[in-house]
Amino acid sequence: MKLSAFGRKFTADSGITSLMDDLGNALASGDDMIMMGGGNPGHVPVIQTRLREILGDIVADEEAFKRLVGVYDPPQGEKRFIAALTDLLNAEYGWGLRPENIALTNGSQAAFFMLFNMFAGDDGEGDERHILLPLAPEYIGYADAGLSRNLFRAVKPDITATGDHEFKYRVDFDALEVTESTGAICVSRPTNPTGNVVTDGEMAHLEALAVQHDVPLIVDGAYGMPFPSLLFVDATPRWNDQIILCLSLSKLGLPAARTGIVIAAEPIIRALSGINAIMNLATGSFGAMLAEPLVRSGEILSLSKDVVCPFYREKMQKAVAVLHDRLGERCPWAVHKPEGAMFLWLWFPDLPITSLALYERLKRRGVLVVSGHYFFPGLPEDDWRHRHECLRVTYSQNDERVARGLEIIADEVLRVWSEA
Repeated sequence: MKLSAFGRKFTADSGITSLMDDLGNALASGDDMIMMGGGNPGHVPVIQTRLREILGDIVADEEAFKRLVGVYDPPQGEKRFIAALTDLLNAEYGWGLRPENIALTNGSQAAFFMLFNMFAGDDGEGDERHILLPLAPEYIGYADAGLSRNLFRAVKPDITATGDHEFKYRVDFDALEVTESTGAICVSRPTNPTGNVVTDGEMAHLEALAVQHDVPLIVDGAYGMPFPSLLFVDATPRWNDQIILCLSLSKLGLPAARTGIVIAAEPIIRALSGINAIMNLATGSFGAMLAEPLVRSGEILSLSKDVVCPFYREKMQKAVAVLHDRLGERCPWAVHKPEGAMFLWLWFPDLPITSLALYERLKRRGVLVVSGHYFFPGLPEDDWRHRHECLRVTYSQNDERVARGLEIIADEVLRVWSEA
């Protein structure tokens, strides 16, 4: 089988493929694996009950059910949902949006694939443009989303101690360089994998750089404001024509619905809609129609703030407590300050083995995590040891299982040190 460059690239091994394969195989095998690797949200009872009620209303309404399963939406996405979201965001933030500023995609991953390749890669004039990631580590799913090689540039973060066995990454603006080859700047907020929330001041600085160099600032808000609001610190959402704000319904509790939301200037939305038509004909209606009553009433905001966020904050606090109890002062370790999302980013300074080797040892003990080395797209392959000393774990699932998984992680790390 002779594959094109595209075929070779997208059939090669990648971090996101390995992650999803491991998750799928573990679930399919029926093994008693403790799943702490993926970003699957927890099952929040209040959210699930509310979604079942809405789905029941749709099923009972003949016209609504016909729209749900039997009608193509336009390439921009389900129009009633977009109209309701436009009204909600304008009422909440005064952004002056029009429906032409919003498009839906079949999940955020699809949105980033389209956006990254719209703004970076071969510019058609013999030059290559890149996506600038101002704060590594970043989301594993970005790394292989480019049609061109070397689509990303990133810089190492400043690392600041913030507490007992706790640290925080900050943008190193002295090392951050926007050049003529920069096609866009992209940052997630909160950040997957670390739970870091880029501060309002850092965001203002990034926006100023985007304006200065006339490139878009892409903000991945899949875990952020206004929904699902998985933020444990204060942060102000912002949008204007310089910013491409990407949201999702997944972490609210609809991951299977694959509904990504892009808020951007009208020319960008027209371009995305055109690519949607070519790639998908239309976006799926399911997530948009389930969420539309919540958006129209504003309930999506109160559910996010008063139900979803406290659900994850409590889980985070329990998980961090287990780490302090099991590791204490027995070995070098730290956790990134958990400011949002649903992950703990664990750092084991001077770990005698690589994080990938630790991942394999944990998998053999029935705990599935993700090796941290996958989360540094755009950094050169050098000898920076830090990238091989970290793990990402999720605390979104059953509390007892999460606690047991963290206990095994702590035990295995201590074994590694005892063997050194």
